Amino acid sequence: MTDITTAFADEVVTNAYTKLVSVPGIEGPVALITLDNGFDHTKPNSFGPRGLLAFDAALDEAFAANPAAIAVTGKPFIFAAGADLKGVPSITSREQGLELGRLGHKVFRRLRDSAVPTFGFVNGLALGGGLEVGLHCHYRTYADNVPALGLPEAMLGLVPGWGGTQLLPNIVGPANAVTIAVENPLNNGKVIGAAQAAKLGLADVVLGSADFLEQSLAWAAKVLAGEIVPARPEIDRGAGWDEAVARAKAIVAGKTKNNAPGAVRTVELLDAARNVDLADPATLDAGFAAEDEALADLLMTDELRAGLYAFDLVNRRAKRPAGAPDKSLARTISGVGIVGAGLMASQLALLFVKQLKVPVILTDIDQERIDKGVGYVHTEIDKLQGKGRLSPDGANRLKALVSGSLDKAAFAKTDFVIEAVFENMDVKKKVFAELEEHIAPETILATNTSSLSITEMAADLRHPERVVGFHFFNPVAVLPLLEIIKGEKTDDATLATAFATAKSLRKSAVLCGDKPGFVFNRLVTRTLGEVMTAVDEGTPFDVADNAVGALGMPMSPFTLLALVGPAVALHTGETLQAAYPKRFVSSPGLEALVEARKPGVWTYGPEGQVVDPEVAALWPQGDRASTADEVLERTRRAMAEEIAIMLDEGVVAAAQDIDLCLILGGGFGFWNGGITPYLDRTGTSEAVNGTRFLAPGVASV
Repeated sequence: MTDITTAFADEVVTNAYTKLVSVPGIEGPVALITLDNGFDHTKPNSFGPRGLLAFDAALDEAFAANPAAIAVTGKPFIFAAGADLKGVPSITSREQGLELGRLGHKVFRRLRDSAVPTFGFVNGLALGGGLEVGLHCHYRTYADNVPALGLPEAMLGLVPGWGGTQLLPNIVGPANAVTIAVENPLNNGKVIGAAQAAKLGLADVVLGSADFLEQSLAWAAKVLAGEIVPARPEIDRGAGWDEAVARAKAIVAGKTKNNAPGAVRTVELLDAARNVDLADPATLDAGFAAEDEALADLLMTDELRAGLYAFDLVNRRAKRPAGAPDKSLARTISGVGIVGAGLMASQLALLFVKQLKVPVILTDIDQERIDKGVGYVHTEIDKLQGKGRLSPDGANRLKALVSGSLDKAAFAKTDFVIEAVFENMDVKKKVFAELEEHIAPETILATNTSSLSITEMAADLRHPERVVGFHFFNPVAVLPLLEIIKGEKTDDATLATAFATAKSLRKSAVLCGDKPGFVFNRLVTRTLGEVMTAVDEGTPFDVADNAVGALGMPMSPFTLLALVGPAVALHTGETLQAAYPKRFVSSPGLEALVEARKPGVWTYGPEGQVVDPEVAALWPQGDRASTADEVLERTRRAMAEEIAIMLDEGVVAAAQDIDLCLILGGGFGFWNGGITPYLDRTGTSEAVNGTRFLAPGVASV
């Protein structure tokens, strides 16, 4: 074991403590094993090599006591968060990965192979290897307040490698297994709670959290006495399994274009698990050995190291934004004004009132629009109440906080006003000038602009220091990124308040310099520009659109174009063309698309996605068609060039912030670490700029 424990030299060891418990109705003791790393719930239990060995020793002690049953539970609020990922970058050989996989299987399967009944008392968060501990147990109870359950490995670039792919479909059925191990992780790492776990078959019973351990032991007594026989579904190993695997393959292809090795291998292992018979150890041996081999392969891939880098960005860097001023400078927000009452403004109003619980006032050019905006917010609050996420009283309180006014004088008592009007500099400057007549000197003026200059917007105001860019992504409720843009005169108190407000809104903020398009839109516009230029030159639409899947965008460029709207894309492009005419060029095809008011390139019929014949007729094309590889290469080079220029301009503090914006603002793939690890991995960074963006080993083997 020396080799693998050396790789995890900094492991925070999760200890396992065995205690013999007497339970009414059970003859003989119950050996209760508690997983606990010695820290509070903010540092979850995890399994590195030493933690696995500690668990193994606790099982030795439990079996030696000749108990009536063995149960495993966690420290308060935490069962276990899975493997200790911090040690993975120190793994330097495939053999070490194989050893880690085999050790986890050796320890965990003692619960499944046990002649003594085993119980998983899942009292808190259980992810990855934590969930797999429960799967190895014969019976599972879940506390009703468990906040997060799942197998996120496919998102990170791994497979559930300690039994998950083989046990899960044979316990909950292949369809539910695909939801838990493939669909949810590739849906931005979605997790489930206890109620959903029960519906999917993970939990045998859900019990109240207040006295969860006592209830779990009492339930176990009834199981041992034969009074309760938990249901076990009949597993369809034929057409049902085929359908589940086909769905899994479609999800992976749709989300990753099969560029995420962890997701692809997870599906392969789920498919192979149909050969497992939980009563036949030999079939488990084969299934677990396949997991070991997959884990060993994946641990030595750049895609996994990029996935762990992305995970670290989202969970650590995003929580401590680079360049944010001292939070003690932030002012309290007791009222919010929103200029505009369209869909974006209404979404913002809903977010602010839900999270800040302060008065929110909308204004627009006529009462009808205001009423529609306020009505939207009220309707969405009613929907939340209908889903049980708000009490009737809570819903009424929130609705009472939302109002509208034609007169901007109503904003006099607000501390934070954000505009979400038409993306036009003159319009926005006029709005801010009008607002300045009614609001206090320290009231923050925020703009949701996606590309316009904050400095220019504030230039004619008496207090330009309180203007800040506060750029949300659509849909507001879903995408976690907020680009916070510092104008030339934006002061630290304004910036600090913007970051504090972002945190209160449960958004991840990145500080951006005041350059056209900021981060996300600048890079996506450059990418879209290369793809459209290829079509302008004569490349078939489908070839160009499908060529860039390896970049890790969650949807193809022309699908994204339809989502944001061709007119919006054209306007953003024009802003960037004015600033950088050599690199951002206009597309005659896009201009024709907007002039004809077409919603996008594609249309959908019985034959699936095809080019709209009217678009094909109006889009001028040359005779210089590129191959898919050529389109991908030109797009990669363009991104590498643009990122290097952005870093030179100081748009963000580091390449890590570029990656964070792409992951959080548009769902770029974890397996690419956003984008810069991918550009380094393909050699594009050095070919274009003469140097890598990240040091070797930061997001690579």
